[in-house]
Amino acid sequence: MARSAQLSRLTKKLEAIPERVREAVAPALEKSGNELVGTMRRLAPEETGALERSITVTPGGQATPPYSQPGGSHMVPVGAVAITAGNAEVRYAHLQEYGTTDAPAQPFFWPAYRLLRKRMVNRTKRALRKAVREGWQS
Repeated sequence: MARSAQLSRLTKKLEAIPERVREAVAPALEKSGNELVGTMRRLAPEETGALERSITVTPGGQATPPYSQPGGSHMVPVGAVAITAGNAEVRYAHLQEYGTTDAPAQPFFWPAYRLLRKRMVNRTKRALRKAVREGWQS
């Protein structure tokens, strides 16, 4: 069940994509997700290393880790990937990202996303175009 109207609309759009196209785009999504996780881990503060180990990519159709940011455990729609930070042991990822009144922000999540966004979008578009083109010809 969707948690918001936006997630509901996204889920409907993803379900409308033919299965062959979803399968063809999955490697590009996974590659982008893994690249983003690697960059976030490099940018995360290295106090104990627990925060950087808690940053994960979750493929579509699976549940994100409990207590992960943003929003805790939820099912990732098929045809998407989710990048989360935090788990049952590391419940402070959002405090690290945005800071508190006592500690300054040490952002790692959004800077990595902004750094790689264009490359990830282009990779996904390329894979979609290729899959649709091949599907059209068959």
